[in-house]
Amino acid sequence: MRSFLVLDRRFFNPQAMENVKIKAAVPVKDRENSPLFVQDMPWEVRIDNGYPNVIYDRRDKVFHCYYTLFTEDKDTEGTVLAERMARDYRPRMDRVTSLAYAESKDGVHWQKPALGIVDWRGSKENNLLFRYAHGTGVMLDEQEKNPKRRYKLVTKVDIPGHGAHMAVSFSPDGIHWEELIPWPEYNPTADSHNFPYWNEQEKCYMLLSRIWKDGVRITTISHSKDFIHWSEPVETLRGRGYESQIYSMPVFLYQGLYLGFASLIHEGDRQSDDFDCVDCELTWSCDGKKFDFAAMGQPVIPRGEGRYPYGDFDCGCIYASAPVMDEENRVWVYYMGGNGKHTNFRESSLGRAYWEADKFASLEPVKKDSDSILTTTTLTIGGSFIDVLADAEDKDKKWELAASIHPVWTESFCKGFSMEESEAEKCGRWIRISWGQNRLPDIAGCIRLKFKNLKIWAIRGELEYKGHRLWEGADMENEGM
Repeated sequence: MRSFLVLDRRFFNPQAMENVKIKAAVPVKDRENSPLFVQDMPWEVRIDNGYPNVIYDRRDKVFHCYYTLFTEDKDTEGTVLAERMARDYRPRMDRVTSLAYAESKDGVHWQKPALGIVDWRGSKENNLLFRYAHGTGVMLDEQEKNPKRRYKLVTKVDIPGHGAHMAVSFSPDGIHWEELIPWPEYNPTADSHNFPYWNEQEKCYMLLSRIWKDGVRITTISHSKDFIHWSEPVETLRGRGYESQIYSMPVFLYQGLYLGFASLIHEGDRQSDDFDCVDCELTWSCDGKKFDFAAMGQPVIPRGEGRYPYGDFDCGCIYASAPVMDEENRVWVYYMGGNGKHTNFRESSLGRAYWEADKFASLEPVKKDSDSILTTTTLTIGGSFIDVLADAEDKDKKWELAASIHPVWTESFCKGFSMEESEAEKCGRWIRISWGQNRLPDIAGCIRLKFKNLKIWAIRGELEYKGHRLWEGADMENEGM
């Protein structure tokens, strides 16, 4: 049985949809525990964007958090709150970035252990892993056979006055790392979250980073077979003009799709309330190489209320990590929230929020009291039922759901598989649709759904894609045009 999220644009036929819109789901913020930790150490001069990498190691039963910060920043360190409120922050070229580490047993209570690795002003009693490391991305490589390379990182080594270059490192436990290895080829700007991940389809490592192009920030992707030699970065996604430029984008594999959390900085109009703030939107990709927005213009982790310095800890900027699943069918996203504008004074802290599994975006009615129609693209259809993950929009009203099977969406239904013959029954989180004792016809065809008072998250069954809407040159047989 295969599940299909409704944000996968390959799944539905846009010519055969009525009265529906896509809506990004807002996760539930953990207001009881967030912020989980704040910048409270002397060497945490300015966490800034943070670029968090939160990883749960099931073998060691520990949460790791890796975050970028400024350990030297004279304008921040030497400015009291009253002065910060009276003038703008002035970034200096001699700022020093570093990589810090925190850990937790439960994902809620975090410690910043004294690692004894990096000297900061005469002492190694701190939680720093690397000095001069900018925008570090860390991954736990579950398919790695060499135990010394279970953990991998990519970073921009940035030494003020001495240039910058890309580098990688390896670790058996995520704490003790090898000496940084410079990239043999290419040196992109990459002053952002350099996020590595394994692409199972391509059987290689991918790296999402950022460059400047055409006057705006651009998300790029590179690939590598050995994690040391990387291809030249190429564009994979850009935002919308000056107003919404992608700053960073960690991704994760979920139900066969790559989903991403794109942090978008708003520029272009200093009088806008959103100017210089950073929102987070959901992106998706079927292959992990080319991304698109799932619900354009809809933030998925809303910024908090208020303004610097008295607003919520996340009222100015949001930078997310790839999420972590728990045992209660929840998807937790950890994020760095900043309480001020991006290029101004702010303090950043770690927060978290969760979605229910599969509920990242829904298709729901535009007109609430009218029928909505969804028709799938051409699929191979088998089994004896399909399941629809859906929730009532108004719990005080009755919901309606019916389905029919068609050889082509413009033709009549298959015998025995009309909407009138379909039966819908709630089965736990899902609504199961069947047609009496009839087994689905094992054909290449499409499913037509009619519903009211529902928002739909996902569909599952003995279904597989078939048809030209997947990629150029694919089999067009039985595809309705």
